[in-house]
Amino acid sequence: MTKFKTFFFIDQDGDTYTVRMTPELQDDLGTVGYVEFTDEESIQEGDSFMNIEAAKTVYEAQAPISGRIVERNEAAVETPELLNSEKAEENWLIKLVDVDAEAYQELPDA
Repeated sequence: MTKFKTFFFIDQDGDTYTVRMTPELQDDLGTVGYVEFTDEESIQEGDSFMNIEAAKTVYEAQAPISGRIVERNEAAVETPELLNSEKAEENWLIKLVDVDAEAYQELPDA
């Protein structure tokens, strides 16, 4: 199931929630040139979890949902243009666990 909030898609797979950019956000940013993740383990909705420097702007990504970060797309640090990909397996940002399932269900469907 995929939900949507503030320019992010959130895909649920069991207890893991993957956050990725919508095509609209990708277009607004332009070609991504630099990615930096925060070191935070747990994030609350609205917390900054990464900075993206792109052709059109510098963007501070804020968490669309609360949870514990279990994985970051480290490949995007080495190859930032992966975030411009249309493929979900390349353009994802973070993976979360310990997400409030009810809060997730209340988000609009993508």
